[in-house]
Amino acid sequence: MTELVVVKVLRDSLSAVLLVAAPILGVGTIVGLIVSIIQTTTSVQEQTLTFVPKMVAIFVTIMIFATWIIRTMVTYTFEIFNLIGRAGM
Repeated sequence: MTELVVVKVLRDSLSAVLLVAAPILGVGTIVGLIVSIIQTTTSVQEQTLTFVPKMVAIFVTIMIFATWIIRTMVTYTFEIFNLIGRAGM
């Protein structure tokens, strides 16, 4: 494999990871921010109050995006296997 192929594989790997993780991280961040604002305005500083809503929101997000995440990862895996097959020739 040439350096260009290695760089392309690394770039594709990082973009696939970021693409798959973005909805989950985005929802977790938004829910955490909303809960933090509510905690600040009500002066309630309970640690479990921020953990449970984020956990539920992330679980629901994974359930909603599961088919898309699996399809994205399967497509990426097929591309990697095809690249390995072409490199072996």
